[in-house]
Amino acid sequence: MLIEHATAKRELHRIGLDAELVVVGGGLAGTCCAVTAARAGARVVLVQDRPVLGGNASSEVRLWVLGATAHMGNNNRWAREGGVLDEILVENLYRNREGNPVIFDTILLEKAVAEENLTLLLNTAVDGCRKTGRRIAAVTAFCSQNSTRYDITARLFCDASGDGILGYLSGASYRMGAEDAEEFGEGFAPDPDDYGELLGHTIYFYSRDTGKPVDFVAPAYALKDITVIPRWRDITPAQHGCRYWWFEWGGRLDTVHDTERIKWELWQVVWGVWDYIKNSGRFPEARTMTLEWVGLIPGKRESRRFVGDYLLTQGDIIEQRRFDDAVAHGGWSIDLHPADGVYSPKPPCNQWHSRGVYQIPYRCLYSRDVANLFLAGRIISVSHVAFGSTRVMATCAAAGQAVGMAAAQCVRENLLPRDLLHPDRMQRLQRSLVRYGQHIPLRPAFPIEGSAEASSRLRLGAIPASGPLIPLTRSCAQLLPFQGGRVPRFTLWVHANAPTTLAVELRRSERPGSFTPDVILARKEFRLNVGQNIPVQVDFGVRSDPGYLFLCIMSNEHAAVHASEFRLTGLLSVFHRHDQKPPPNIGVEQFEFWCPERRPGGHNIALNIEPALDVFGPENVLNGRTRPEILPNAWVADPDDPNPTLTVHLPTPASPLRGVVLVFDTDFDHPMESVQYGHPERAVPFCVREYRLLDDRGSLLRHEQDNHQTRNTVLFDKPLTTRSLWLEILRTWGAPAAVFEVQPLFA
Repeated sequence: MLIEHATAKRELHRIGLDAELVVVGGGLAGTCCAVTAARAGARVVLVQDRPVLGGNASSEVRLWVLGATAHMGNNNRWAREGGVLDEILVENLYRNREGNPVIFDTILLEKAVAEENLTLLLNTAVDGCRKTGRRIAAVTAFCSQNSTRYDITARLFCDASGDGILGYLSGASYRMGAEDAEEFGEGFAPDPDDYGELLGHTIYFYSRDTGKPVDFVAPAYALKDITVIPRWRDITPAQHGCRYWWFEWGGRLDTVHDTERIKWELWQVVWGVWDYIKNSGRFPEARTMTLEWVGLIPGKRESRRFVGDYLLTQGDIIEQRRFDDAVAHGGWSIDLHPADGVYSPKPPCNQWHSRGVYQIPYRCLYSRDVANLFLAGRIISVSHVAFGSTRVMATCAAAGQAVGMAAAQCVRENLLPRDLLHPDRMQRLQRSLVRYGQHIPLRPAFPIEGSAEASSRLRLGAIPASGPLIPLTRSCAQLLPFQGGRVPRFTLWVHANAPTTLAVELRRSERPGSFTPDVILARKEFRLNVGQNIPVQVDFGVRSDPGYLFLCIMSNEHAAVHASEFRLTGLLSVFHRHDQKPPPNIGVEQFEFWCPERRPGGHNIALNIEPALDVFGPENVLNGRTRPEILPNAWVADPDDPNPTLTVHLPTPASPLRGVVLVFDTDFDHPMESVQYGHPERAVPFCVREYRLLDDRGSLLRHEQDNHQTRNTVLFDKPLTTRSLWLEILRTWGAPAAVFEVQPLFA
C-alpha cells in the first residue's frame, strides 16, 4: 500500500532518453523518416502526440493516402512512392483490401515497433526545447497517459509535426499564408481577400445501413439550416468519409491556435448534415442508416511552412525543373481551396497539374536557421502555391524517407544537414535512397556491377485479342516501350457498325520520363466498311528515340477496338479523359489527360508488332532503375518458359555477400488508396509469388512461397562467397514473371 502525505508540491515523473535522431510527429512523414533512419543504423526516438501513428491517414481522421498517382487521374504513370511507404501500402492491400482504417493503424504500428533502433512514444507531446547556439540540444515532452515528462537529447532533430511545434519553439524562420504573385512569379497565387490565404480543416463521418429503421435526434449544436452550405444539394446518403473532403473550414483563422474552434464548427456541419439526411424526408433510403463514426479531431491541411536553403515554387512544379540535390518526388496537382471552405460559393478546390512528376530538392528539407533541424511533412520549405501539391501524405512520406536516410548519413559521418550538399555526399545519399527503393525521377543511374543472363526473355510481338471490345467513344492509346530506331508496324483489329474513317496517331512525350502524349510523330487514316475483326495495318514509316510511344486510336462513334486479357509489366492502355485548359496568365500549361482504367478494367489493346519490341532483357536487373520510366527496366520471361530462371554473375574477384535484395513489380501505377476505396485484388498480378534463390553450387539460399511485397531482402546467417546467384521464378500472381533488380549486399 502507498500512502503519500501532503507536501508543498510534487514533480512529475521524469525519464531521460538519448538518441542520435529525434523525430517529432508520427504522421506518415515522421513514421517513414523514423523507420528509414532506424534501419540505416541510427538510434531514433519517435515522439507522437496521438495514440496511433499515421496522422491524417490514421483511424482518428481516416483520409486515404495519396501522392503522385492522384487516383490515376493524371498523366503520372508508374509514379507511386517507394521505400517504406511502398511496403506499407502493399501490405495494406494484402491484409486490408477493403480499406478498414483500424487495420491500417496496425500496419503502421507494426512497422515502427519492429525496429530495434526505434523508441516509440505515443500520446506524448513536445512542449519545449533547449538550444546551444544554433543547434537544438534537447526537447521536453509530456505524456498524459502515464503522467511522465521526457527529456530527450540528440545530435539531430526532425520536425514532422504538421504544425511545426519544434521549428517554432527553436526559433526557426517560417511562413504562414500566401505569398504575393510577384514574389516568386507565381500566377496561380490566390487573392488573399477574395480567395483567402490558408486551406482549412476537415472532419469526416462514416455511415452504415443496419437493415432496420433507426431514429436520429440531432445534438443541440448541430447546424440547423443546411442551405447555408452552397453545395447542400450535393449531399446524399450514398457518400461518406473522404468523399466529403469538401466539408472544410477555418482558412480565415489561425489554423494552429484556432483548431478547437474550427473543430466545433465542423462538428456542427457534420451533425447538421446527418440530421438533414435522416430527418428532412428527402432520403427514404436513409431510414435504416446509422451514423457509425464521426472524427474527434480535424484533419489539418495547412499552417506553418518553414524556410530551408531553397523554397520550392509553382515554376519548379509546372516546368518539372531538375535539381542536383533531388531526393524525392511529387505529382499531385497544385490543389488550392477557398479559405471559406464549405460555406464558400466558389468551387471547393482549384486544381492544376504539371505534365508529369517533379523533383523535390534536399535543400527544402532542413532549416536554414537551426543547424541540426530537419523538416518533413507538410511544413517543408515551399511557397503556398507549391504547398498545394507537396502537402499530400504520400509526397510527405517520400520526403520524410529522404530525411531519415540523410540523418543516418549525418550520424555515420558526423555531419550536419547542410553538409550533405557537397556533391560526393549528395551522391552517396541519393544512391542510398535509390538502393532502398526511393524514386527520384530522371536521376543519374546507379548501376550494379556484374552481368545477367536468363532462361528466356520476352520479345513483344503480339498482344493477343483475348479481351473485350473497347468502344471508341473516346480516344484510347496503347503505351509501348520502344528501344529506338524505326518504329515497328502495327496491326490492330476493329469492329465497325457503319462505314467510317478511323484515325490512328503515333505520339510521344516532349519531356523525357513524362507520359503526356503532346508530340504527334505521325498520323494515318483508314477507310473502313461495316464488319467485325477488321485488320488495320499501320506503318508510320518514322523513327524515334528510345522511350514510351503512344499508339493512339482516335475516337469514333462507329467503331470499337479489340482488347486483351494479357497483362504485362511496363505495359498500359490509357484513355483521353479531358483537357487541362487554364485561364491565361496563371503560369499553368494546357495539355491533354490520357489516363488508365483500374483493374479489372484497363485492358491492353490487342496488337501485332513487327518487328517485336525487345526491351525486357535480363541486363535490366542491373541498370539501377526499379520501375518503368524511359523504358520498363525489368527482365520479363517468355510466357511459354516452363522454368523462368535469372542468373546474375557477380564481379570478380568475388567479394563476400551478406545478403541480396530482390525487387519485384507491385505495379507502381496503382494508387493503393489506404482506406475506403477498396481494391479488386490483394496482391498485384505482376508480382512474383514464389521463388528460389541459389548460389553457384546450387545451394538453396531462400525459398519464398507467398511473397506479395516489392522488395525482398534476403540476409544470410554468415557472409557467403559465390560467383553467381540463381533466381528461379516458380509462381506469380497472374502475369508473366518479371524482376526489376537483383542487388547484391556485399559484406
